[in-house]
Amino acid sequence: MSEAPVVTEVDGHVLQLTNLDKVLFPDGTTKAELISYHLAMAKTWLPHLKDRCITRLRFPHGTEDDSFYEKNAPRGTPEWVRTIPVLAQDSVIDYVAAEDAATLVWLANLAAIEVHTPQWRSTDAPQARREPIHLEGEDAVRASTVVVDLDPGPGVTMHQICQAAMITATELAGQGLVPFVKTSGSKGIQLVASIEPTPWRTVVHEMQALGKLLERRHKDVFTTTMAKQARTNLIYFDALQNRGDRNTITVYSCRGREQPRVSTPVTWDEIAAVGPDDTLVFTIDQVPGRVAELGDLWAPLVGDELASPLPRWASGPTA
Repeated sequence: MSEAPVVTEVDGHVLQLTNLDKVLFPDGTTKAELISYHLAMAKTWLPHLKDRCITRLRFPHGTEDDSFYEKNAPRGTPEWVRTIPVLAQDSVIDYVAAEDAATLVWLANLAAIEVHTPQWRSTDAPQARREPIHLEGEDAVRASTVVVDLDPGPGVTMHQICQAAMITATELAGQGLVPFVKTSGSKGIQLVASIEPTPWRTVVHEMQALGKLLERRHKDVFTTTMAKQARTNLIYFDALQNRGDRNTITVYSCRGREQPRVSTPVTWDEIAAVGPDDTLVFTIDQVPGRVAELGDLWAPLVGDELASPLPRWASGPTA
């Protein structure tokens, strides 16, 4: 027999919270604790989600059971939840957008443990005042951030990933970008920099060229080969996360793993300090206190103050 829903009010919106005692993670973390984390992080998290479409990875029965990705707003979505219509191929997807704490609580109540967003905002499309937003053609959305996803193959330590992140950051900074870094909440490290709105296909092309450049310079560190069997002792430089139809785990989102790890901003000093036997893991129990102490390390990425032209690696030096 399931417990009765708990009715609460957040931001003036009434929500019915269900199965709060349901264990979502093998370590015993419950849905109530995930909801509390979303609520505690709302003020910090929401600016990073503004105008970005959300793809959810939902675990209705916890991370040890089946999960599914969800793009369209589900049946029963409250009328106060904003949606963003996007034309993808020949159909329109109504994505959820998070504009208030109530939406984040609602998402957690759906057991939407992972929150993924693209590198573009709904305001970055040439036809932004029209709907739906286009992913293809001359009116396609433009990326406002660029992401480098460093995905370790078998045998790669966190120390090695951090070393690769610093190599990548040096190249990005040398070309005028300001790279910020976070844990993926899983095994890897992700770098993000603000760019002037750029067609997403151009971003993918240039980031693939950067990956090839780093692979040539550091053959014992990077690979641009997607096949997992080719990644042993190497770090996959994933440029395809910049596609307009792709999304990346958003900063401050939890991950559906054995414990509620969070994709957490870190400083470059922290990256440099990771030793051969170290890990770099933060959970929902740690992140709110970390933000209270350090502030939002990714706050400068909100807005366009740091936006720079996208470098042109494809036509640059190849040595």
